[in-house]
Amino acid sequence: MIIDTELKRLYDATDNLIKQQFYKSGSDTIIGRTPEISVKIKNSGQIVKKFQDLCNQNLQYFLEGDYMKFFEPFKKIKGVDTNHLSEIYQDIQIKLAAIHGTDFDRVLMYTIVISSLTTSIREIQFNNSMKEIIARTKNQSNALTEKQIKKGLETLFMRNDKNVSILYNLSYLTALAESFNFMKTARTCKIQKSKYINLIVNSILFSLD
Repeated sequence: MIIDTELKRLYDATDNLIKQQFYKSGSDTIIGRTPEISVKIKNSGQIVKKFQDLCNQNLQYFLEGDYMKFFEPFKKIKGVDTNHLSEIYQDIQIKLAAIHGTDFDRVLMYTIVISSLTTSIREIQFNNSMKEIIARTKNQSNALTEKQIKKGLETLFMRNDKNVSILYNLSYLTALAESFNFMKTARTCKIQKSKYINLIVNSILFSLD
């Protein structure tokens, strides 16, 4: 009974952590990191569920403290490999060491593990989108250096720009869609990504005029 209760708490934590600032439950809607922007994408709910299942199906390894075995299935996510998972593991070890000796429970530990994992996966995908932003901006204006473009991007980050906010999550969903073989949804995501990349490029060019 205790085990069942603990697993229920962890299942609930998975649901909350995976959807937080990303997916609006039951609506096939991807939301931005800032809530005023969202995009409806067919089958996105199924994709989010597939990712949740990767977490939930391996909870026993988490409970046993075997984090690398818990991470193993995530190698199916585009851009994730063993080296990347080892980096996440090291990051988690540092965070857990920082709270060692304090009063914390498994849900807090699980939150640290899943947050580190999902943040790292998102960053891989968003970095690819940033490269595309830089390339398209250079294409629009040969006079701009990469350093200037990155400065323009940083300004948008600091302002919590809504287009950057939604692109961050669209980049993530695109990788998940491809990883779980939802190729039609992946194509839709790429169209939406391209739209928001162009809006960001325009914002950078306008800010640097």
